[in-house]
Amino acid sequence: MNRIRKALCALAMVGLGLCQAHAEDKVIKMGTLSWEDLTPITGITKKALENAGYKVEVTSFSEWGIAYAALGKGDVQILASQINYVASDYWKKNKNRLEKISPVSHGLYQGIAVPKYVNIDSVEQLNANADKFGNKIIGIEPGSGLMGEAAKAVKDYDLKLNLIEGSTAAMTAALKSAVDRKEWVAVTLWEPTWMALKYDTKFLADPKGIFAPPQTYYWIGQKGFSAENPQAREVIAGVYVPLPDISAINAAVNDGKSMDQAIKDWTDSHADLLKRWAEMKKY
Repeated sequence: MNRIRKALCALAMVGLGLCQAHAEDKVIKMGTLSWEDLTPITGITKKALENAGYKVEVTSFSEWGIAYAALGKGDVQILASQINYVASDYWKKNKNRLEKISPVSHGLYQGIAVPKYVNIDSVEQLNANADKFGNKIIGIEPGSGLMGEAAKAVKDYDLKLNLIEGSTAAMTAALKSAVDRKEWVAVTLWEPTWMALKYDTKFLADPKGIFAPPQTYYWIGQKGFSAENPQAREVIAGVYVPLPDISAINAAVNDGKSMDQAIKDWTDSHADLLKRWAEMKKY
């Protein structure tokens, strides 16, 4: 009988060891879009999971449709997304196969912005000053959610300014050039971004509510992820990255650091916070 008990105990210990090893070696497949707001969120959450003993594989996607399709198929398990407005169509289409894990940041806003030295405060004042803006609003990539909202604003406010399609890089260059010369310029912009920090901009008031209100970033996953990965879910749920931190990370990148280095600098300077996040997996 004693021999049987010892054998059972030995098997139990081996099983426990295998379970622990499995947990430590567990791979989390994380998706992201390579944009300046989502890349820091992804990198910081990845570090928190690694600190808790998980291996994290990150796959980057170029647009929401591809990312949500990969999440639905299981090519990735989790993805950070704004599901209420920016990616609401993709969320609604796929939500029966997905689950909301936890909020990770809040406050994303997109709209028409001007430098703070420009003495207007509302979209409704653009027409009266159209010539000062060169009769144009400098936009970004066609097809983006921001450009769709900006086009609707032009129509609904009956703006006489032309919305110029282009690229984020071209818009940034136009903003920099205008600020350097203290000229008036209107651009499509978003928060968080390093540009708002560097060029001291302000959003024009939108009394008709064309642009979506401040949005929340959520970690979302395949349905069942939280039940199958309760400890990883607790670590993820503990992570929260304020918008000013996201902007500061991207400002460091704009000043010459790599994104990986900027994220590492942030996680190193918040080591105590990450340690507390890692502790969440024990409960």
